Amino acid sequence: MAPTMTTQQRLVLAVAVLASFVAFLDGTVVTVALPAIDRELGGGLTTQQWVVDAYLITLGALILLAGSVSDAFGRILVLRIGLIGFGVASVAIALAPDPVVLIVARAIQGAAGAFLVPSSLALITSTFRDAAQGRAIGIWTALTTCAMLAGPVIGGLFVDLLSWRLVFLINVLPIAVTLWLLTRLTHRDVRRPDASIDWLGAALCTLGLGGFVFALIEQPNLGWGSPIILIPGIAGLAMFVAFLFRQRTATTPILPLGLFRVRNFWTGNVATAFVYGALSLNGFVVGVYLQQGAGLSATLAGLASLPGTVLLILLSSRVGALSGRFGPRLFMTAGPLVMAAGALLLLTVRDDFSYWTQVLPGILVFGLGISLTVAPLTSAILGAIDTERSGIASAVNNAVSRVAGLIVIALLATIVGGSLDLDGFHRAAIVTAALMAVGGLVSFAGIRNPPRAAMTTAEPRSASENDR
Repeated sequence: MAPTMTTQQRLVLAVAVLASFVAFLDGTVVTVALPAIDRELGGGLTTQQWVVDAYLITLGALILLAGSVSDAFGRILVLRIGLIGFGVASVAIALAPDPVVLIVARAIQGAAGAFLVPSSLALITSTFRDAAQGRAIGIWTALTTCAMLAGPVIGGLFVDLLSWRLVFLINVLPIAVTLWLLTRLTHRDVRRPDASIDWLGAALCTLGLGGFVFALIEQPNLGWGSPIILIPGIAGLAMFVAFLFRQRTATTPILPLGLFRVRNFWTGNVATAFVYGALSLNGFVVGVYLQQGAGLSATLAGLASLPGTVLLILLSSRVGALSGRFGPRLFMTAGPLVMAAGALLLLTVRDDFSYWTQVLPGILVFGLGISLTVAPLTSAILGAIDTERSGIASAVNNAVSRVAGLIVIALLATIVGGSLDLDGFHRAAIVTAALMAVGGLVSFAGIRNPPRAAMTTAEPRSASENDR
C-alpha cells in the first residue's frame, strides 16, 4: 500500500516538480522553434546549435556548484533565486533582437536552471523518508521526463499559432505558481555554518566546458588548424582536467569523486552519458528535419513525438514498480536496446515522406524504450548512494546527462555531414542507435541488482555494500 502524504509533503513535491519542470521543459521546447528562429534572426545551423548548447553549457557546468550553494545557503532560498533568474532570462529571450542577445540570454537561463534541479531533489530527500521518498522521487522523475518529451508539442503549437518568442514565456506561469507555493511551506532552510563553496572548481568546470564545446561547434566553419579553434579547445580541455584534479584536493568538492567508487553509481552515469546523449541528438534532429526536410509545420513536428510521451505516462509508474521488484539491470539493458531499434526504424524515412509508415513506428518503439529506462536508471543511481548524499548524487547524474547532450549537439555538423538533409538524418539515426546500444550494454555489464530485501524495502544501500 502506497504511503499517504501529508499536506506539507504534497506541497514540497509540487514545488520540486514545478521548479524542475520549467528547467527540463525549456531544454526541449526550443527544438521545434529553431527553424523559426533561423528564419527571423538568421545564423543557420551554427546559431541553432548555440541556442541549444548555450543553455546546456551553463546548466551542466553549474548544476554541481548549485548543490554546494544549496547546502550552504538553504534550498528554498536557492530555489527562489533560480526561479526569478529563470523568469527574467525567459523574458529577455522573448525580446532578443539578434542571435547574440538570444544566445547570451539562453546561457543566463541555463545558469538559473542549474539552481532548480538539485535544490528540488534535495528538498524531496530532506522531507520524505524510506518508501515515501522512493515514491516521491518516482513521481518527480516521471513528470519531469514528461516535460522533456512534451516540450516539442507545446513549442510547435506556440510557433505555428502565435510566435516562437512566446515559446520562452511558457515558463512564466509555472514560475509564478511555484514562487507562491514556496510561501505556503512551513519547511525552513537549514544552513550549514561550516559549508563552503569551491568557487575555483566551479570556474574551471564552466570555462573548461565552454572552451571545448565552442571549438566543437565552430570547427566545421573554421577548421581545426585555426587558432580561434585550437586555443579555446586546448585551453578548455586543460581547464577541465585541472577541475578534476582540483576535486581530488578540495575540502568541499562540487564533484565528490569518491561517489564513483560505487559500482552502480559510476556504471549508471556512464550509461546515462550514452543514453541522454542519444536522446538529445534524436530530439534535435527529428524536430528540425520534420520541418526543414519533410515540410511539416512546427505543431505537427512537435506532435510527432506525442505517442512516445503517452507511452511514458502510461508505463513509467508500472515499470518503476517492476524495477523495484526485480531490480533495474534488466530494464536498463532492454530499454536502450529497444530505443536503438526505434532509431533504426527512422532509416525508412524517404523523400516521399509519410509520417504514419516511416516515423510513427520508430516513435512508438522509442517511446517504449524510454519508458523502460528512465525510472529504473534514476532508481539505480540514487539507490546506490546513502540517503544523505542523494542530493549531490542527483546533481552529478543531471550534470552528466546535460553535458552528454551538449557535446553530442556540438558534434552535430560532423554527425550529419554538414547538412541536415535526408542523408544527414539517416546518419544521425545510426549514431543515435549506436549510442543507445552502448548504453544498454554498459548497463548489462556493470549494473548489479540489490539484494531482495533491499528491493522490498526500497532502502538505499551504503557505498560499501554496492562496491561488493
